[in-house]
Amino acid sequence: MDVERQDQDAIWPPGTVKLEDLRAGTDGEIILQPRPSSDPNDPLNWPKWRKYLNFGLSSYYAVMVYALIDAATPTWSPMNEQLGFSYDILNDSYAIGCGTLAIGAFLLIPFALKFGRRPVYILSTAVQFAISIWSAKLQTVTDLMLVNVFSCLVGALAEVIVQMTVADVFFVHQRGLMNSLYVWFENIGGSLAPLAAGYITVSQGWRWVWWWIALFFGLGLICFIFLYEESKYTLRAIDGIAVDEVHRPIDGNETREKEQTFKTQLTTQATETGTNQELQPRSNSASVDTTIPMKTYWQRLSLWSSSPGSLHSFVRHSYQPFMILISIPAVFYMSLLYGAMLAASTVMVTTLSSWMAAPPYNFNAAQIGLMSLPPWIGTTLGSLVCGPMSDWLILFLAKRNKGIYEPEMRLWVIAAFIPFVPAGLFMFGIGLNNGSPWPVLAVGYALCNFGTTPASSIALTYITDAYTEIVADALVAVTFTRNLLSTIFVFVLLPWIAKVGMKNVYVTIGVLLTAVLLGTFIFILYGKMFRVKTAHVYRYYAARQFESRRI
Repeated sequence: MDVERQDQDAIWPPGTVKLEDLRAGTDGEIILQPRPSSDPNDPLNWPKWRKYLNFGLSSYYAVMVYALIDAATPTWSPMNEQLGFSYDILNDSYAIGCGTLAIGAFLLIPFALKFGRRPVYILSTAVQFAISIWSAKLQTVTDLMLVNVFSCLVGALAEVIVQMTVADVFFVHQRGLMNSLYVWFENIGGSLAPLAAGYITVSQGWRWVWWWIALFFGLGLICFIFLYEESKYTLRAIDGIAVDEVHRPIDGNETREKEQTFKTQLTTQATETGTNQELQPRSNSASVDTTIPMKTYWQRLSLWSSSPGSLHSFVRHSYQPFMILISIPAVFYMSLLYGAMLAASTVMVTTLSSWMAAPPYNFNAAQIGLMSLPPWIGTTLGSLVCGPMSDWLILFLAKRNKGIYEPEMRLWVIAAFIPFVPAGLFMFGIGLNNGSPWPVLAVGYALCNFGTTPASSIALTYITDAYTEIVADALVAVTFTRNLLSTIFVFVLLPWIAKVGMKNVYVTIGVLLTAVLLGTFIFILYGKMFRVKTAHVYRYYAARQFESRRI
């Protein structure tokens, strides 16, 4: 690596951008990052209503995916009575689903990168519509296991593709709110779906839970077919250079000279973005070239938008996430953090479903479903605070940093919420162990989710901001780690409780999660250094994407 390249990385590593032009006045002027093109068809140039419609459909998709995955727990008791499924088998089916969630994105996200988001949304919604009908008709343990395998295999898409949509459509200073909303919608599916499922089970029978979900997936399928526009932007010519040449993924058998050319272009764009402090003020709206024709309604709804690239460049997106996970410290830590936050929720919902159906609580399906309301309240409050606070904070800190934004600026939000996670876990776990009144458990459940929501949201936003051009591969690594941790916890939870007791299990988990959360301070202090040290790794994998946008 030459000296010039090292100097460039030290000043402008991945994720460091000029976010505010302070010469425009004391309040400054926000500089749009990533830089929108002059094409009116560029999703970054879409009017707000098109962006929000696009994100709204993606969020609806997330709600339904998590509803399909998480609505089962209130149905366990009647399934146990009617079909003879033991609680161990039901618990194992949930764990198998968590394990499948860990690998689904590796297999399916390459299709979203190659052919676009729209066909993946449509086809996966259709598949999950069919799986919902299968769930309503299941009779055997084999049905139970396969339904969980396939619903989670396809459902794994929701953990990555919605974040890809956010990165496609929204700017850096908007992503904190959007990712907080995503986490909130995710928890609507994960928390309110079991609540509704409990009442449906009592009033209509447990099979109707899945018939209702099938109905909503069918409605979603119609909406995606006629309303969802492709957000993967196919780049036009840049500075007179054909996009296929600048952004075509580099195969291993191509010459080193081609790769060096790409690196030189990255150096140039980084210089244009920030190192020249005499940049002209940039307006808050992109300069759109009116000579470029807008796509018609039917053109915007074409089934796919294929990117150039060989079969090898397609297949490598199934293993690249592993390489990114072990070679970029921020991806590894944010994966661990995100996974630990999910593990907390998984442990609580699993023990709740098994223990609160027994004395001294003797909850029925509807009452167990109602216990999904506290985590939703906690998540809602966490999202309301975290989203706006995160985006406001980065603008405030960027202004104090001469208009320069560093992704680590968002991490201060996580630090403020750390105490709520162990407090909620201890209150819930020790309370459940002691047979405390259910409101004590409900408050603990809500407190824990109030703390985990900002951590999950900021972890996703940090990766999106710092590693935008490899965000899909990075988020696949995140979902793998997240669901691997959940699978491990679900499989070992019941034997662990039987051996050491509920109280000791929850105290141990609370201490472990606190230790993980405290790692945030390491990245607040040294995160930029890690980004500098691994900038060459980022460039290596960015050059191997199907298409990338100049930032």
